[in-house]
Amino acid sequence: MTVAAQDKDTVEGGSRRRRGRVPPLPLLVPALVGLAFLVVPLIALLVRAPWAQLPEQLTSPEVWQALQLSLVCATLATLVSLVLGVPLAWLLARTEFPGRGLVRALVTLPLVLPPVVGGVALLTALGRNGVVGQYLDSWFGITLPFTTTGVVIAEAFVAMPFLVISVEGTLRAADPRYEEAATTLGASRFTAFRRVTLPLIAPGIAAGAVLAWARALGEFGATITFAGNFPGRTQTMPLAVYLAMQSDPAAAISLSLVLLAVSITVLAGLRDRWMTAS
Repeated sequence: MTVAAQDKDTVEGGSRRRRGRVPPLPLLVPALVGLAFLVVPLIALLVRAPWAQLPEQLTSPEVWQALQLSLVCATLATLVSLVLGVPLAWLLARTEFPGRGLVRALVTLPLVLPPVVGGVALLTALGRNGVVGQYLDSWFGITLPFTTTGVVIAEAFVAMPFLVISVEGTLRAADPRYEEAATTLGASRFTAFRRVTLPLIAPGIAAGAVLAWARALGEFGATITFAGNFPGRTQTMPLAVYLAMQSDPAAAISLSLVLLAVSITVLAGLRDRWMTAS
């Protein structure tokens, strides 16, 4: 066995021993309490789920309508996020301009902004009397609030930052010399982006799109504020859960299980990407 191989075995063995050591009690107790705090509510949801009535509840016309609307709107919101968010991420990662830090802060603001505040902001901007919406209404006859399009806009508003952050991080990790080499060979910057950069950052785009789609699917506050809660038109699954909780808690639990299953699927799909850095 070579010296390098022996060193590698020694390092790996030491790493395994460090991972296998029992943590100190002052760290173990709060860690277990934190784990229980996060997991017990989800277990309770599964325990209290009306499994016998689940097929009937999930196949009712109202639930199917809300689920179908949620899937369509979340997908459209993700497409909007891709079309607008990928160029924005490239702008933040690849160009220098005054106020770039401020722009990045504004882009990520919806991540920490209460969703209902985002809905109010959308109303003041795109409502019939909004800063922009008044002109859309008077010039083009376009009304966005309390429509299915309004749902897509509200979901894209809160979901796009997830995609931008993911793609920007991937762009910063990608070697820009490949783009520079393409431009020295005669390719335009857009051609270099399309033929060189996009294939390099495709995993980051995919991960960001999945996160954005999952966030859009679970959006509640901005949607109900900007688009309302009209069955068949703006009532998505989270809104249906909220409405069912007031009259039929069992149905609310059943609908929540659908969103829980989607969330678990998303996390399972992204696990390999997250664990790559560990």
